[in-house]
Amino acid sequence: MMVGIVANEASGDLLGAALVREIRKLAPEARFVGVAGPAMQKVGCETLFPMERLSVMGLMEVLAQLRGLLELRRDLLRHLLDRRPDVVIGVDAPDFNLGLERRLRRAGIKTVHLVSPTVWAWRPGRVKQIRRAVDLMLSVFPFEETFLRKHGVPVTYVGHPLADEIPLEVGRGDARAALGLAPDGTLIALLPGSRVGEMERLASPFLGAAKLCLAARPELRFVVPLVNARLRSIFVTELARLAPDLPVTLVDGRSREVIAAADAVLTASGTATLETLLSKRPMVVAYRVHPLSYQLVKRLGLVKVPYIAMANLLVGRALAPEFIQDRCRPELLAPALLDLLDDPARLAEIRVLYGRVHQDLRRNAARQAARAVLALTGRVV
Repeated sequence: MMVGIVANEASGDLLGAALVREIRKLAPEARFVGVAGPAMQKVGCETLFPMERLSVMGLMEVLAQLRGLLELRRDLLRHLLDRRPDVVIGVDAPDFNLGLERRLRRAGIKTVHLVSPTVWAWRPGRVKQIRRAVDLMLSVFPFEETFLRKHGVPVTYVGHPLADEIPLEVGRGDARAALGLAPDGTLIALLPGSRVGEMERLASPFLGAAKLCLAARPELRFVVPLVNARLRSIFVTELARLAPDLPVTLVDGRSREVIAAADAVLTASGTATLETLLSKRPMVVAYRVHPLSYQLVKRLGLVKVPYIAMANLLVGRALAPEFIQDRCRPELLAPALLDLLDDPARLAEIRVLYGRVHQDLRRNAARQAARAVLALTGRVV
């Protein structure tokens, strides 16, 4: 049995790796090929191209690299059509993967998409594209299943793999010991993103916020997980320029342990907000995109939800303060972080509400997703 699988960023790499592990348990003979990051490669997935070539986000950023992305997709399509896997799974990255899946499905190859595009939040017209592209959508959030079924998309709600992987109780002391960090003292984690564009836009305001926090609380310490050498280089350059004396520990990867070790987290919007929720840590969420991308989205009214952070969407309120675009500034981020640290009642509420969401999402998702994929291929498990 051959399974094609395509991921385009660090979070998708983790989701894909969990699914590969479970499929292999149920179908030990399965082989995996596609586009994989380090986590997927570690569990035996062959990668045809470096995953980083697909890691682009934002309208203007995509346009700048559109030719290369289209060429890569054509090459990938040719590879998969030549190999004709039993099923191809696109992990997130809908703008890239749905077009690929549509062409593969048209050629008679079964297609699955893991993680529903946020059609319930913005660009709802994409649901038509989804119907043409997939034989099965694997939904990781409960509210998505109703929406997709209503629009004629075959869908199975499997829960979220991260909710299964992250324990219900995450020890701060154990995480600090694993990272070689001091067991005491207040620690703030900075997560300025897993893409080059995110790091280029967020490293500066995040470091500026850290400096302001340190000026107010000299005992604070900071820790930053960095996905790869290129992101580390960008961050280190900004660190030397803006905050050379900041008491900060840089960690290669291991973002979950970094989040678990922290007392509070300043994070880019994205999967990291869900990881922080599942670790029951308070967070401040910030994000910037290319100014033209932001203006287009705003003027066209493409966003249909009140929050950008999945953590806030799942809770139903802005427990995590959000600072978007022009509000992503050190002088706003720093007070928000310090306010979280200094509000015990709010911290207790965050732990309770995040704990409830964690329970709701904990469904052995990777195993359920693996069973659904194998059932689509006609294998009884």
